[in-house]
Amino acid sequence: MKPKAKARPRLRQVAAARLPTRFGTFRILGLEDRPRRWLVVLVKGNPKRAAAPLVRIHSQCLTGDVFGSERCDCRAQLEMAMKAVAREKAGAILYEPQEGRGIGLINKLRAYQLQDRGLDTVEANRRLGFPADRRDYALTTAALRLLGLTRIRLLSNNPEKVAALERAGIRVLERVPCQPAVGHGSRGYLRVKKEKLGHLLTL
Repeated sequence: MKPKAKARPRLRQVAAARLPTRFGTFRILGLEDRPRRWLVVLVKGNPKRAAAPLVRIHSQCLTGDVFGSERCDCRAQLEMAMKAVAREKAGAILYEPQEGRGIGLINKLRAYQLQDRGLDTVEANRRLGFPADRRDYALTTAALRLLGLTRIRLLSNNPEKVAALERAGIRVLERVPCQPAVGHGSRGYLRVKKEKLGHLLTL
């Protein structure tokens, strides 16, 4: 018996507002396909009309984005993306709730606990019974389609993200590197990303 194919997310826009930030002014959209399954998009200009708008897909990271953790480079990447998209005529940042590469906030904190004992991020995820990266880009690709974006320039260091979008029918015309300055605290984290996850980084 064949396994059931996953149903495509049916996203709808449930909110839109102006969002002035220190990097520039965006339009913030709230997208949802069912209660508690959401995605937020920051939009600059009219990306639907651009030939290949600059897009960043950013996975939620409470510890980095909000608390400024130096265990990762998430906040620095988000700020870099906001500056880059703000400089464009049109672009978008998709902020998706896939904390800890998809394992969730509490499990990410459990992984931190294991990292404090000497494991790296990949080893910690596996010790908890998860793959190194559990993220799924179905919601993201549904959001891109809802926005009318099928040809983009992607701000990312992750070749698997490019491949996932391409498999879903989103043409990635260019991969634009997203590597802020490397801080001392995140150097080991980035080395694991490069050596074990294949991210395209210069260390």
